[in-house]
Amino acid sequence: MTSTALPGTDELRARARTSLRHIGVDVAEGDGLHARTPLTGGQLFGLAAATDADTEAAVAAARTAFLAWRTTPAPHRGELVRRLGELLREHKGDLADLVTIEAGKIRSEALGEVQEMIDICDFAVGLSRQLYGRTIASERPGHRLAETWHPLGVVGVVSAFNFPAAVWSWNTAVALVCGDTVVWKPSELTPLTSLACARLLERAADEVGAPRDVHRLLLGDRAVGERLVDDPRVALVSATGSTRMGREVGPRVAARFGRSLLELGGNNAAIVAPSADLDLAVPAIVFAAAGTAGQRCTTLRRLIVHRDIADTLVERLTGAYTRLPVGNPFDDTTLVGPLISTAALDAMRHALSRVQAQGGKILAGGNRRLAEAAPAAAYTEPVLVRVDEQSDVVREETFAPILYVLTYDTLEEAIALHNDVPQGLSSSIFTRDQREAEIFLSAAGSDCGIANVNIGTSGAEIGGAFGGEKDTGGGRESGSDAWKSYMRSATNTINYSTGLSLAQGVSFL
Repeated sequence: MTSTALPGTDELRARARTSLRHIGVDVAEGDGLHARTPLTGGQLFGLAAATDADTEAAVAAARTAFLAWRTTPAPHRGELVRRLGELLREHKGDLADLVTIEAGKIRSEALGEVQEMIDICDFAVGLSRQLYGRTIASERPGHRLAETWHPLGVVGVVSAFNFPAAVWSWNTAVALVCGDTVVWKPSELTPLTSLACARLLERAADEVGAPRDVHRLLLGDRAVGERLVDDPRVALVSATGSTRMGREVGPRVAARFGRSLLELGGNNAAIVAPSADLDLAVPAIVFAAAGTAGQRCTTLRRLIVHRDIADTLVERLTGAYTRLPVGNPFDDTTLVGPLISTAALDAMRHALSRVQAQGGKILAGGNRRLAEAAPAAAYTEPVLVRVDEQSDVVREETFAPILYVLTYDTLEEAIALHNDVPQGLSSSIFTRDQREAEIFLSAAGSDCGIANVNIGTSGAEIGGAFGGEKDTGGGRESGSDAWKSYMRSATNTINYSTGLSLAQGVSFL
């Protein structure tokens, strides 16, 4: 089904300008970068792109600011993030509008993204008083061993279009309280959201008396990100994107002995056991597979169902898929907005053609919507596909709402299927059997960084560390002790005795 008529590009341009003005951004149009909307495929504004000189100036300013910011007491650094969180609360609707206009997210998901930003600010403010080290027992009398943590330096953040604001906030809120400064290169597909976020942080800095140069924004294409990757003054590069991108970023940063934090592709799966509560599983599966039009790194892409319940579950999912409202993401009844571009739709169609050639059967969805109303946009029904084996196309990540359904007979077989992909981000199992749940969460179970029971693969809370293994990059952001990625540790030995004792009983002189 299709939701209400789409707004026009002119209407969206005016709405974006209003939201930006509320936040304090006056769009200065220029050349080199084009803000567009996937709702219509139309162009909103032309913007100036960062030059080599701009990038050099931004990194230099952030490095200079770091030298002072690192000695600012962490609780005082937390005041900057506290004020940012307050401004995000004040402008939640404005920022959500920009996320919908540029990324195509439905209203509730766009508001949820801003709430995630608010949540990480709250977390980081608390963290500013909890950057704990430790005391270690020394083998030498009159000595104390300690571990201390110190700010790392300039953090380069390279973010993707699908979470144009939240992923920036994960990195920036935590990095700032850790004493780092940030240079942000956002996706060129979402520059307006980036301008709004940067302006809110700038306002927060002015209001609490923090230096503005603790954060710098660089709009531009891939070349801007490459300059951050190669700059030895950038101590940490946190990059979110495809596995292909990560394969380029990781070695280049390592070649200069920098640090990288990589959040890359996911090919997430859920196992549905015979004892699963299908009333709980069906809505969880549909949201995880179709939410954000399948454009989350945590999107559910593979469903591994016990053979005894496969037909029943498929029938229920097919019914749910046929009822998903596709269309205008500003309409509260819409559940599936547009893909980011027609190129994404082409990639989706190519994957479906390949899987059909390998014997896959489309059970529901796949039709393009609103092609006459918005020929430059890419609205499509989420697709449910039954496959007999985990072929090459199933093992790849297609960044679109395709859910492949496979069957299994034993839990051991299901876990083997689950783990037999290059990616390792998010995973889940639906079961009421405690033994099955515990096996899935054990070392012999899911090989992903996120493993859930009776909940889908999407929708992580900020309190837990976010990230994955294998081709997903191994990075950890957001909660738990992910803050350690943004700091350096030092081991201290303090001799408060009157003599010199050497470790391991060494005697010298």
